[in-house]
Amino acid sequence: MAERSTAAVDVADTSGDQPLTAKADQSTADGVAKNRERDTEDVEAQGSGGTESPGKASPPELHSGHKLARRYRLEECVTRLDGFSSWRAVDEKLRRAVGVHILPADHARARSVLAAARSSALLGDPRFVQVLDAVEENDLVYVVHEWLPDATELTTLLASGPLEPYDCYQMVSQVASAMAAAHREGLAHLRLNPNAVLRTSSGQWRIRGLAVNAALRGASSDTPQRADTEAIGALLYAALTQRWPYENDAYGLAGLPKDVGLIAPDQVRAGVHRGLSELSMRALANDGATASRHESACTTPEELVKAIGEMPRIRPPEPAFTAPPEYQRTTYQQGTYGRPAPHPGVTQPVVPPPPPLQSRTGRALKWAVSALLIAALGLGSWQLADALMDRGGKSDENQTQTTDDGDKGPTKAASKPITITKGYDFDPFGDGSEKPADIKKAFDNDPSSYWQTDYYQGAEFGNLKPGLGIILDLGKVQDVGRVTVTFVGNTSVELRAASSDVASRPTTFDAYSKVASGSGTGVPLTPDKAVKTRYLLVWLTKLPLTNEGTYRGRVADIKIAS
Repeated sequence: MAERSTAAVDVADTSGDQPLTAKADQSTADGVAKNRERDTEDVEAQGSGGTESPGKASPPELHSGHKLARRYRLEECVTRLDGFSSWRAVDEKLRRAVGVHILPADHARARSVLAAARSSALLGDPRFVQVLDAVEENDLVYVVHEWLPDATELTTLLASGPLEPYDCYQMVSQVASAMAAAHREGLAHLRLNPNAVLRTSSGQWRIRGLAVNAALRGASSDTPQRADTEAIGALLYAALTQRWPYENDAYGLAGLPKDVGLIAPDQVRAGVHRGLSELSMRALANDGATASRHESACTTPEELVKAIGEMPRIRPPEPAFTAPPEYQRTTYQQGTYGRPAPHPGVTQPVVPPPPPLQSRTGRALKWAVSALLIAALGLGSWQLADALMDRGGKSDENQTQTTDDGDKGPTKAASKPITITKGYDFDPFGDGSEKPADIKKAFDNDPSSYWQTDYYQGAEFGNLKPGLGIILDLGKVQDVGRVTVTFVGNTSVELRAASSDVASRPTTFDAYSKVASGSGTGVPLTPDKAVKTRYLLVWLTKLPLTNEGTYRGRVADIKIAS
């Protein structure tokens, strides 16, 4: 059922004059229309106000086993409605499951679906279910997209109850940042609902149907950013309360009571996270509704992302460990096997164990072992005292020296901080530049600010390059004893140093030698031997996963000591 639900695209629900998120889905749980009568409902109820009627285009005669482009073999129809159909199929060339939307080429929405699919494919953001192909062929228009058998719809997740605050925070963070990125490229969703949001087995949230679902249903909006922001607010509201924030029931969720209006999630259900409750109200605020506690409304995904960033981060719950059962003493006693059990309530006397046998051999053996132990302890004590005396003498010689006036003092100076005079971004294997304007934030003594890299699609820089980093200028050649780097997220890093005799800042990677390495969020880097240099390189080799579903390095602070 999980595989079927990830293939069924939310294209069967209607949209009228109310907000798109307020309408209920009109298909079954797996996206297949219940009967043919529902498939042929009035077209006025299936498009948004003023959209073009799809006409009377009849669906092509397709069946399981049919092949498209001699490559995509249709397996199972998951939606059939209004002249188009959606299928689970197999890409025989790459041997993987895919999803396919199919329309007749003369369908009134075929042109817009084709254009929307090609625009969505150009975005290439991994937080969206990717469009793999969009083709017009043999009087058919079909769109091929990813199939995610390990993902679960938000609708299915909410069937068992509200989500935990951490899961709600992750969902709204990832969905809002993904939609903000889409709107920056001029793409809107307009069909963002619990059927269009999926959670993978790794905990990442994915969005399907970007632009394509709206084109299939003929949906449009004069304010697409506001519509998508309101839809994200409705998703968060549903995740917090297991209720749909409108009067109508939808997506298997009960709506709000009649004539009550939009009330905050923490008034609907006890124990709702207060910050997330306010956030959902700020995103839902429109048509006269006001945001909770007089906060300003969020009308674009960018504003919603900013509001999320201003919230305190919600940490994942601590793992629950089951306490082991208490030790149960056995009721078996020596010599009771085969005897009748005592009557309840009668206290049985405890028979003391017999004393150990005392024989001449036993006594002799005991005295011999005692003598050996005493001898071993005496020998060990003598050797330990001798070793400590030798070590104390050598330590005194190493730690003190006699001066002309007979005074003794330490030979090694105490560690002291080293000031970083300037920093430079260093990207020799990329385009040569990585956020140079923010480089000062890496060593400004303010852990709340940080220098960050661009985002990548993998921990090892998307396999595009071996790393990048920051060159630190110490002003002059100095003895470096320890460098401590603080990151946002678990990061792998190397400390590299330039030669002490270089006249100017080296600009090639080979000019810096590796002297230490480590990983974590607070990484102490101590060279194995003394380092004298003016230029250090903090070289990032592996990046952490961010809330947006991408990988990005963030250096919050760097401290250097001699």
